[in-house]
Amino acid sequence: MTFDAARDTDRSFLFVLGSSRADGNSEILARAAAAHLPSDIPQRWVDLNRLVLPDFEDGRHEEAGRRPGETEELLRQATVDATDVVIVSPLYWYSLSAQIKRYLDYWSGWLNIPGSDFKARMAGGTLWGVTAMAHEEHEVADGLVTGLNHSAAYLGMRFGGVLTGTASRPGRIRADEQAMIRAKTFFQGETPLARFPYEEEAEAAA
Repeated sequence: MTFDAARDTDRSFLFVLGSSRADGNSEILARAAAAHLPSDIPQRWVDLNRLVLPDFEDGRHEEAGRRPGETEELLRQATVDATDVVIVSPLYWYSLSAQIKRYLDYWSGWLNIPGSDFKARMAGGTLWGVTAMAHEEHEVADGLVTGLNHSAAYLGMRFGGVLTGTASRPGRIRADEQAMIRAKTFFQGETPLARFPYEEEAEAAA
């Protein structure tokens, strides 16, 4: 498996597609947002369904340590090379898709590869999310948003938030006018340093 090459600039985006359906509503919404990025910012698009990637196995306590395979290493390198990682996942049972969850599980392994600098390289970058759901009430995606925020907080990343839209049948996201309007400026939004709730509470009390 190969990835589209990204040019060496100050900022680059990695879009990680985790839908069980090709050209799904979440991907359509993500591409609508990406279309408004400056043309000189490189974009990589990785569809997890097209990668031969086994389920994650935790090898932290193995004596020799775990070494990534070729496909996994390509994915790891694409992740750490990006300044902005965009998680593109439909809302499945009010959380991330199985494909995206497996990808994030691999992050745990990359933290523990002998000599790994994964956490240091991810720190300071920005994590974003894009999701489509059947609900009109987007607060049902709060669990997904929280999971991404906390993942960013653990790695010392910034969090740009989650672009949400309503759609169920293929292609219906285009009928969500408000979502398509938000997509135009989504990547122009603020990207504060992600914080766990207890950190925010401590800062407020200081």
